[in-house]
Amino acid sequence: MADHETRRLSFGSVATDYDRYRPSPPPQALDWLIPPGAQAILDLAAGTGAVTRELIGRAPRIIAVEPDERMRAVLTARCPGAEVLAGRGEAIPLPDASVDAVVISAAWHWLNPDQAVPEITRVLRVGGVLGVMWISRDMRVPWVEEFNQLARESREAERRSDGALAGRRRRQVSFPPGTPMSAPDEHTVEFSLPMTKDDLVGLLGTYSGVITLDPERRADFSRRVRAFLDRQPWDRVDLPLICRCLRSTRLPG
Repeated sequence: MADHETRRLSFGSVATDYDRYRPSPPPQALDWLIPPGAQAILDLAAGTGAVTRELIGRAPRIIAVEPDERMRAVLTARCPGAEVLAGRGEAIPLPDASVDAVVISAAWHWLNPDQAVPEITRVLRVGGVLGVMWISRDMRVPWVEEFNQLARESREAERRSDGALAGRRRRQVSFPPGTPMSAPDEHTVEFSLPMTKDDLVGLLGTYSGVITLDPERRADFSRRVRAFLDRQPWDRVDLPLICRCLRSTRLPG
């Protein structure tokens, strides 16, 4: 079973595929998250820059912070208009009160809230916004539910002895008592992206539960995904997605 740190840093080994297959958030999500008149926006745990690219032009200064040098290499190449820095949510390399928004996409569950929340509040200006996003596939569509079941099966190999999934995602945002942040508001945006069967295979290969499988299990997983997709009556499909957004405002104090 891969430990938390191994899974957290596993994405760099597939950085090019991660950049190719992971969906970017829809513009409507960022419209809701980013405060009007923002001068500086931080994309925290930026990965290869799927969100960073969408932030360019929304503020004069866009900063992307990412701990994995392999992910940063792709990020730097793809986002020349952003300042790319090495760092983590628990140690943000920026001065106090230096940004108007902190955006975190698909990474909140990798952070240690006890350390990351004070860092986020430190770098946010009063009135600034923390925006957290997760993009998920819409399971109301029957074939997507089956496809997601395959993804869940990949995590069975990381099930702990007590039966819990080691990498279970935390899709809630909470703050330690006394944190100067408002209670989060929530907003969802439904959208879709065209994908081929090869794209869908590639997408599942960018999740830590698959990346950290041993080679034999990973090959078996890929065969089962291919077999499922070969049974579908299409070669290209609009993948239905849901972007769930949480927004919290930095309060005085």
